[in-house]
Formats: sequence, structure tokens, C-alpha cells
Amino acid sequence: MARVLVIGGGIAGTAVALALHKAGFETAVHEAHPDSAEDIGAFLTLASNGMRALAQLDASAAVTAIGFPLTSLRVLDDTGTELAHAPMGEASDPLLRYRCLRRGDLDTALQAEAARRGITVRHGARLASVEDGPDGVTAHFADGTTVTGDLLIGADSLNSAVRQSISPGTQLCYAGQYVFYGYTRAASPPGPDACITMVRGSGAAFGYAVSPDGEAYWFARVTGDPLPAEELAQGTPPHWRDLLLPLLRKDTTPAADLVAATGDDLMVTHATELPTGTPWRSGRTLLIGDAAHAASPATGQGASMALEDAVILAKSLRDAPDTHAALALYETLRRPRVEHNITVSGNISRGTHTPSTATRPSDEDLARLLEWGGDLWAERPVEKG
Repeated sequence: MARVLVIGGGIAGTAVALALHKAGFETAVHEAHPDSAEDIGAFLTLASNGMRALAQLDASAAVTAIGFPLTSLRVLDDTGTELAHAPMGEASDPLLRYRCLRRGDLDTALQAEAARRGITVRHGARLASVEDGPDGVTAHFADGTTVTGDLLIGADSLNSAVRQSISPGTQLCYAGQYVFYGYTRAASPPGPDACITMVRGSGAAFGYAVSPDGEAYWFARVTGDPLPAEELAQGTPPHWRDLLLPLLRKDTTPAADLVAATGDDLMVTHATELPTGTPWRSGRTLLIGDAAHAASPATGQGASMALEDAVILAKSLRDAPDTHAALALYETLRRPRVEHNITVSGNISRGTHTPSTATRPSDEDLARLLEWGGDLWAERPVEKG
């Protein structure tokens, strides 16, 4: 296998292109949106496991140049009383500290790093269909162009066109919450530096972190029926504030003041997930990231899981004896971990306690799997008997 087509230029797609390039494969990224700032409204946190994956791609500097670190987690109840305050992740290692940043900024940084390494990132390339043949796989784009490779990776996020081509019956599910994201410089909530504060509110789960230059990043997760599609599409920042503030004003926490001080930098989205057991591959086509295993945002692991995918897939393709064996190895290694996250995150969003049946790797095992110099084929699980 020599040429890999990547559909989607977000976190998963650009990261897997970086990983494949490092592993010696020819690759190009095809992104539907005309520019890199696909989703500038929402922010995210990269956890220590995601930062570890970035380090294996030699991409830490590109990401630590944006956003800000988080080294501790604080929990408040609905009266504002501190219940807990503890270190978070691998706070002692600057490369592995949690990081808070805007999704669009992360996309841009990773794409710039890909371009610096000579990887093609083509914008405005909207996938129309996938044609899988005996000698290769061809992507057909809406503008009439085509490109053929040995493997096609669908990294085109929640509403994946690649997933539709290989598993048309798979649908995203509402995970029981809608989520508000906002930013403000007009309020200064209390709290330690480099800390994310979680508030167990009576009407919403709320969290916030303050950047070194004084900008507060906040989110609120509200349990309830999904918002009507028309309201979700046409809602304005004042409307969203009016919807959220009554839920927060029941409590004596910083949450209501942060939301009231937020201007137009406010958005709402549904928490969605894919069912466990969703097909990931067909012939020469494979799904990764949210296209394969989208989870509700409650655990904050979506971006970090996508970065792990990138490293493990590139290593599988590098180390396995052929492409079929590589894709099978990748799925064997990844499915238990990401499906455990889907279950746990969905439980948080819905307030349920469905047990996860997946046996995920320990932190030590994960670190070993991500280590770029390790041979995944040599460490593959072998059936006994």
C-alpha cells in the first residue's frame, strides 16, 4: 500500500495524515469546507492521553502554541461550596498537561503543521461517493473531480458521508442533553489559575476555565428533550441566554453571571452519539474519529480519542504484514476503548448507569501502544486454544 486518501480535515483527519506521513505513507487530506475554521464556536479540552498522542506525532509545539494549560479540576455544588480540588492528568509534564482551546484554532494549527511537512490539504472537496474496486478505492467529489488510492479513511466527523457510503443504516442518536458554549471577558469568576471548575448545578451541569489573558470559556449541559430543529438552526445568542439563565439563577454559583456577561460568542448544539457496534470498515474504506465512534461530550474525550486513533492506525499499517491485517488489528485495539467512552459519556449525559462491557486498556498499556517506536504487530492479542 502506497497512497492513502483522507476525507475530512478536522482533528482526526489531519492528525492521521501527520501520522501516516511519519510512517512513510503518501497521503492527502480532502476537506469539504472552503477554509480551516469549520467550527470556531465550540471549545474543547485535550486530555493528557490526547497530548501524549500528539507528542508521538512530533506535533506538540503546534498545539501548545495555542490555547492554555489546565493543571487542576475543582468541583462546586449548587451553593458555590467547593467539594473537591485536585491535580488533573499528567500535570507535572508540560507536554502532557490538559489543554483548553477552540476547535477551529486546533484545526488550523494541525493543518498548518501538515502543510509545513508537505502534506496536501485540499479545501472545498465535498465527497459525493466512494467507489471500491479490486485495485483501489476512488473518491468522487461534488465538483466532478476524482482521486484514487489504496485506502480511504473517513475522518469526516459526525455527519460522515463516508459512513453513509459503507453503513447507510447507521444514524446518530440524541444523547439526552443539549450543550451551550460561550466566551466572555466581561466577568471574572473566582478560582485558581490553570483550573477548570465544574459546577453541579440544580438545573444544568456547568463548567468554566479562564485563560491567562482573562477570557472565560464556559459550557452548560442541560438534560431534556432535543430542541426543535428550527429553533436550533435559527436561535440567537439573546434567545439562548434567556433559555439558560433561569436554570442557573436558581443557584448561588458563578454560572449565571458568566452567561449574563456573554455577548454574541454563544452557541448551542445537541449532544449526540453513535451506537456501539457500528461498522467501521468495508473493503478499502475505514472510519476513524467521530465518524466511527462519536460520543456525547460529557467525558471531554472526543478530540483525544481521535488523536489516539491517528497514532494507532498509522502504526498498525506500518507494522502489520498487509492492509487487511492492519485494519483488523486497528479495530481490535481501538473498539473496546472508544466504545467504553461512548457508554460512560452517554451515562453521564442521560443520568443512567448502563455498565460498559468493553475491557479498555490501562493507562500503562495505552502509553505503550501509543509509543511510536513500539511494534503493534508483535504485541497483537493472540487467541488461545
